[in-house]
Amino acid sequence: MDKSLANLDWSLLQSFMAVAEEGSLSAAARRLGASQPTLGRQIRQVEQQLGVTLFTRKPRGLQLTDIGQTLLPAAQTMREAAGQMALAAAGQEQQIKGTVRITASVFVSHHILPPIIAHIMRQEPDIAIELAPNDASENLLFREADIAIRMYRPTQLDVVAKHLGDLPLGVFGSVDYLNRKGRPETIEDMMNGHDLIGYDADEQILRGMRQMGQEAKRDWFRIRCDNNVVYWELLRAGCGLGFSQTYVAMDDPLVEQVLPDLPIPPLPVWLVTHQAMRRTPRIRRVWDMLAEGLSPFVS
Repeated sequence: MDKSLANLDWSLLQSFMAVAEEGSLSAAARRLGASQPTLGRQIRQVEQQLGVTLFTRKPRGLQLTDIGQTLLPAAQTMREAAGQMALAAAGQEQQIKGTVRITASVFVSHHILPPIIAHIMRQEPDIAIELAPNDASENLLFREADIAIRMYRPTQLDVVAKHLGDLPLGVFGSVDYLNRKGRPETIEDMMNGHDLIGYDADEQILRGMRQMGQEAKRDWFRIRCDNNVVYWELLRAGCGLGFSQTYVAMDDPLVEQVLPDLPIPPLPVWLVTHQAMRRTPRIRRVWDMLAEGLSPFVS
């Protein structure tokens, strides 16, 4: 290996890391917005320049060789350093002008954020907004998002986080469903006489029900879906009883709350940004307006 990893073109290193972290050319291509043939050529180019084999082909993707596993941490360290440099430079900007990228859950992005963002755009015409709905965690260090709205307390280092309050949750069903199946008066009625809508792989609802003293199991739910927007439409269509954010559900005439006194653990709402970006005027302005816009939904 007569050439240093540091001498490789940065785009080639990004391709190497994407394939290594995703485990296949197809997944890495989706992540980078590139084609599989392009990524394949770039991986071969890295291997040729370094004079090593980085991956072995498996039935379900690619696996790092021993030398590939040795080189990956060095490449990731370079990526982290580049991210820190980008944050430091961006944090010095002084104009309330430019783009702010916001990430939030798909449900919050769909039901809560659009009017808040519309207000931001009316008040600050020089700020452009990028909204990234995602139920996974975007990485603030690598500028995948400038501001994140999280439903959990962030643990990432070097971030500034503010707890805005808690989103109350409730049990809801469509009026049509409740007219057909009846309105439960106790949690036992709900468990024994109704179809329940739950999550599939996500265990958040199961954990919440267990906090209420119910030994909930996945097969309690007749319908299971992890996408919260689709989950909500299943509830509205009359598929069964499900859980939703109270402030969103109460505004929908097609649904009705049941068991309003059920002690359901609320969702904490945190506003998060990287500490290097917090003082950037446009980030600070959007941060403040998001906090103001979200305040009616939390308690």
